[in-house]
Amino acid sequence: MCGIYGTTIAYTEEQVLQKLKRTSFRGPDQMGCQTYRNSGITFGHNRLAIIDLDARSNQPFSYSEEIHIVFNGEIFNFKELRKELKSKGYSFRTTSDTEVICAAYLEYGESCVSHFNGMFAFVIYDVRQNKLYGAKDRVGQKPFYYYLNGSKFEFASQISSIQLFNKDLSISKTAIHEYLSWKSVPSTISIYNEIKKLEDGHWFSYDLKSYEFKTKQYWDIPYNSEQLYRGTYPEAQEELEALLENAVDIRMFADVPVGVFLSGGVDSALISAMATKNNSKKVKTFSVKFNEKGFDESVYAKRVADHLNTEHYVIECDYNDGLSLIENFSTYYDEPFSDSSAIPSMLLAKNTKEHVTVALSGDGGDESFLGYRRYEWIDNNKKIIGLPKFLRKTAAKSLTSLSNGTRAEVLSELLQSENIESAYLKSVTKYGSPWMTNKNACSFKELKYLMHNKKNILERISDFDIKTYLNWDINTKVDRASMAYSLEVRSPFLDYRIIEMARHLPTSFKFIKGNQKRILKDILYKHIPKEIFDRPKAGFSMPLGVWFRKDLKDYVLTELSEKNLKEIPGINTDVVLQMINDHMTGAWDHNYFIWKLLVLRQWLNINGQGLSIR
Repeated sequence: MCGIYGTTIAYTEEQVLQKLKRTSFRGPDQMGCQTYRNSGITFGHNRLAIIDLDARSNQPFSYSEEIHIVFNGEIFNFKELRKELKSKGYSFRTTSDTEVICAAYLEYGESCVSHFNGMFAFVIYDVRQNKLYGAKDRVGQKPFYYYLNGSKFEFASQISSIQLFNKDLSISKTAIHEYLSWKSVPSTISIYNEIKKLEDGHWFSYDLKSYEFKTKQYWDIPYNSEQLYRGTYPEAQEELEALLENAVDIRMFADVPVGVFLSGGVDSALISAMATKNNSKKVKTFSVKFNEKGFDESVYAKRVADHLNTEHYVIECDYNDGLSLIENFSTYYDEPFSDSSAIPSMLLAKNTKEHVTVALSGDGGDESFLGYRRYEWIDNNKKIIGLPKFLRKTAAKSLTSLSNGTRAEVLSELLQSENIESAYLKSVTKYGSPWMTNKNACSFKELKYLMHNKKNILERISDFDIKTYLNWDINTKVDRASMAYSLEVRSPFLDYRIIEMARHLPTSFKFIKGNQKRILKDILYKHIPKEIFDRPKAGFSMPLGVWFRKDLKDYVLTELSEKNLKEIPGINTDVVLQMINDHMTGAWDHNYFIWKLLVLRQWLNINGQGLSIR
C-alpha cells in the first residue's frame, strides 16, 4: 500500500518532491523519484513496505531496462503467478509482487490485469513501445487520478499531488452537484474539471509519441442472470466457504504484523474465524469502544474473540477525539467526502497502527449478500408503489407532519416516487431535495444496473450499490482513513471471485424474510455459536448533531454564513439557512446535511482560492 505519482510535465525535482511529500502519509518508509531522460517521464513513489521489506523492492522499480513501474496495492495471488512465470523462463531478483506485475506484463501484455487477484493501481513505462500502461483493480479499492492535456499527462493516488503547481485547474460545478447528492464525487469525474478518475476494472494506455489515450474495461460484475447457480444450498455453502477461506488466507500473507478488525457483526466475525482456522499463531483482532452512552458492540466482539482465542485489543476512543480531526479532515480526504463514519474509521486506523501494519476488514459483505437494512425496507415497502398516487401523496404529507425523523423523510420520498427504482435512488441520494436548485439527477452509466429488467429489485439494487456506494463511498473512506495513518486494509469479501459467486446465487440463498445474509450466517454458525449474534445490528456514529448545537456551533455558523453559502453553486441559500436554524433550535435533525456543507466549505477554503467554478 503506497502512494504513486508520475508526469510528463517538466516540473523541477523540488516540485516533484513537494508533490510526493503532500501525500507522504500513504508511504512513510521510503520516498523514491526517477526521471527517464529519453522520454521526459518522471515517476515518484511513497512506500509503505509490506512484502519484501528490502530496499531492492523500493520504487520506482525497473525490470530489466525495458519496464519501469510505480505500483500501489497488493497482488494477492502473486506467489502462484510467480511460479507460473518462472516456468515460462522469467527470473526474479526480489520476493515482491511488484516484480511479478512487470513479468506478467511482458508475458501477457495489456491482458495481464485479468491474471491479478488484488487491489491495485499501477503505471508501467514500456520503453520498447514508448507508452504508458496502467490499470485499476476490479472494484476500485485503490484510487487513480489523472490529468491529460495533449502531451501533458499526470497521475497520482490522491488529487492533491496533481493539484500542486498545476495552473490549469477549475472547480467543477457538476462535481459539486453530485457530491451534494452522493456525499462523494462519483467516478469518472473529480472536483476539478480537468482531472479524471480511472474507472474500476479498466486499464489505460498513453502513447508518448502520438499522445493517444485510450481505456478499456477488462472486468465487470455479471449484468444478466442467465448464469444462475444450479447447485443446492448446502453445495453453495461449501463452495462459498472454501472461497472465503482462500480469500482470507492469501490476504494474511505479509512480512509485517497482520490483524483483523472485529466489530462483533457477522462479516468481521466470519473473516476472523477464517483467519484463525489455518493460523498456527494467535491472530490479533481489534474492536473499537467509544466512551459514549449507548450500544457498545465491543462487548460482543470480545465474546467472538474469546471463542476464537484471538489476541484481542479493545481500542477505547473518546468521541471528542473526533473533534480534533474535523478541521484537518481535507488534508487526507483531499476531495469533498462527507460520510461521517470516516471519522471513527480514522480513529480506529490510528490506534490499530500501533500494533499492526495490515488489517483485514469485513467491507463488501453487505453489498454482495443483501445485508443493509434498506434492502429489507425496499422488500417490505415495494407494494406501496402500487397504491393510487393520491393516496401515497396524502400519506407522505401525514408522515412529514407527524415526525421529523430521517426514516419518516425516507418513507415519504418512497410514497411520492414514480416507481421502486426512483424510490431507491432517492433513498441513497439527495436528488430533487428542496435545498437544491438543480432538481435533476445526472445521467451516469451505473443507472443501468438499477433500471434493467433482467433481475429482481433486490439483485438490481445490490448490483447498483457495488458499482456506486461501495466504489465511490466505502472504498474511498477505507483507503483515505487507513492511509492517513499508514495502515493497509484488506477486504476478503472484495475478492472478485466472491463477488461473482454472490451475483450468481439465487436471492433466497442470501435473503429471506427476517434473515439477511442468510448464507454467510449459516457458514459463520459452523465456527461461532449463533447465540452471540442474536441481537439487533448496531454500529457507531459520531454525535455530530450535538456537536453542531454546542461545541461546534460557532464554527458552523461562521463557515455556513449567508455570504459563504452564496458561493456554493446549486443550493437555495434561504432554504439552507432555515434548515441550519431548525437544527440549532432542535426542531429538526439536519446534522448529516450540515456536515456535508461543512466539508465542502472547508475544501473550498483550502483549495478554491482564485479558481473559477464552472
